Amino acid sequence: MSTYRLSASYERSPLRRRLSGLALALVINVGLLFVLMGLGVMPPLGTKPSRGVIIDLLPESRSATAAETQKSEARQPDKSAARPLPKPPPIVLPMKPNIAAPPAPTQKAQPWVEVSSADMAAADISKLPSAGSGSSGDSEQVGHGPNGEVLYAAEWAREPTSAELGGYLPSNAPDGYGLIACKTVPGNRVDNCVALGQSPLGSHLASAVLNAAWQFRVKPPRKGGRPLIGSWVQIQIDYTGKPGPGG
Repeated sequence: MSTYRLSASYERSPLRRRLSGLALALVINVGLLFVLMGLGVMPPLGTKPSRGVIIDLLPESRSATAAETQKSEARQPDKSAARPLPKPPPIVLPMKPNIAAPPAPTQKAQPWVEVSSADMAAADISKLPSAGSGSSGDSEQVGHGPNGEVLYAAEWAREPTSAELGGYLPSNAPDGYGLIACKTVPGNRVDNCVALGQSPLGSHLASAVLNAAWQFRVKPPRKGGRPLIGSWVQIQIDYTGKPGPGG
């Protein structure tokens, strides 16, 4: 009866043992490679072409404009290099001025000024208006009223009669005058009269004028051709034997 015996590994030749180990290692490495590729750890060996759609978000006109701008800039030459430099302005030296001598005087100036007779007449001081008279047509200023107002000389619109004045004279009145100041009101009348003075003293002539003043007709003073109603005027009545108005 024949028997079969398995041969041990140590009984094999060294070459066969090496080839067997190399084949085993190769099988293990290939198996590990497939396992890693299945897990996605290793990238694929070959890159496949992309099938995605590429969309250009820039407008076509903008890209075309940018391309044309680059072409025009490339075509245009550098103008700063070809521009000629401006010429400096010419320097003009000022001419030497000609100084002419002043003309010689023909005759010696007179130390006085010749004035005609008309100029002498116009410069006559005696013909000048007196102080306080104002310009032509203005009433004469003679002082100040009770409260410091300007006091003008009265101009009668109608002089009072002897009958209007005599009724207010005291008995045995002496000759003299009474002086009052009145405020002009519309209608050539006066109001608010006050006594300013009288002569002789104690004659009561100023009171007689005050009592008769309601009958007086006096024009308002004028200044610049304009009547000054409401201004104050000075009124003097002279009594000389026969009563009569005075300026």
